[in-house]
Amino acid sequence: MTDAYAHLRTDPTLAALIDEHGEIPVERADDPFARLVTAIINQQLSVQSAAAIRERLFDRYEITPDGIRAADEEGLRECGLSSQKIRYVRNIAAHFEDGVSHDYFAPMSDEEVIDDLTEITGVGVWTAKMFLMSVLAREDVFPVEDLGIRNGMTKLYDLEDEQAMVEKADDWRPYRSYASRYVWRAID
Repeated sequence: MTDAYAHLRTDPTLAALIDEHGEIPVERADDPFARLVTAIINQQLSVQSAAAIRERLFDRYEITPDGIRAADEEGLRECGLSSQKIRYVRNIAAHFEDGVSHDYFAPMSDEEVIDDLTEITGVGVWTAKMFLMSVLAREDVFPVEDLGIRNGMTKLYDLEDEQAMVEKADDWRPYRSYASRYVWRAID
């Protein structure tokens, strides 16, 4: 067992979730650009709707900065993207004109990554934190902005206030990303 799981087991609620679900890793994604586009697709949509749109988009187009820039707007709309999300994915393509790599972000702190990504219109703090966790595999991110996290914290710890949630999550440092995965599982 790694240090993350041993540390999180000091919280009886998380210990029970670890027993129930096993070890849920925080893993680095192979394609940062595609994952950032996916994060935009996922914004404010149900899991099922987002998955359907993602599948249509990824089947039809090459998900690279060049591929997104070359895609016709009508085709993107046919995949299920709203006009706003079309602008957002194109903004990401423009920001990462030469592609996006793990090496680009490697020397940056979490806050620097958030600052860099939120300069892109359409990428907010929630999306940047999802990127930190699911693309860069940063181990100590707590996305209190996420509705699922807030619902899970309410269910598991009877917390309603976001600041109280953040304070509770401080107990999980430096493995808040791992803990977040269990909080999500609790409401799946």
